[in-house]
Amino acid sequence: MRKIILIMSVSLDGYIEGPNREIDWHLVDDDLHSYFNELLKGMGAFLSGRVTHELMAGFWPTADTDPSSTGPMVEFARIWRDMPKIVYSKTLDRAGWNTTIVRDVVPDEVRALKAQPGGDLALSGADLAAAFMRHDLIDEYRLYVHPVLIGRGKPLFPTSDTRVSLHLAETRAFGNGVVLLRYERGARPQPVA
Repeated sequence: MRKIILIMSVSLDGYIEGPNREIDWHLVDDDLHSYFNELLKGMGAFLSGRVTHELMAGFWPTADTDPSSTGPMVEFARIWRDMPKIVYSKTLDRAGWNTTIVRDVVPDEVRALKAQPGGDLALSGADLAAAFMRHDLIDEYRLYVHPVLIGRGKPLFPTSDTRVSLHLAETRAFGNGVVLLRYERGARPQPVA
């Protein structure tokens, strides 16, 4: 069965964007971008909310034609265009670029999507992640912690009364100071004797 993997960049103090939606503090150099490309090209679909989708759709469809785009940016533009995308939105009427619009997070529909063949499903966006968390639908958390404190903005995780047990599956430090923290659901598997 496919996994739903939350993939988000976050400041050290837990924000995904500044108070005016700025993300200029993200430290995505060519090495980190190449890593993301390798990870994301194997996914079965991108799941996002309207805001994230519109942000991506406003840049990536033609980024590979921009002479200032780096090699990893050109590669990701092609990955993004070709990848099936599901955008959760109550207001969007249409969306191009291989995108399906879904109105609500319905747990049975998401579980049916997970049961389909193909690669794992990449989830992004704090509001959509909160909805998936409320329904206990996230299997793995890949947080890319950027070495910056932005003080305020939109937190990745809203206040919640739900406790989710996770275990650390991987860490990785990138040359630009970003650190991957990859957590999986449940208790750490015990070694077989």
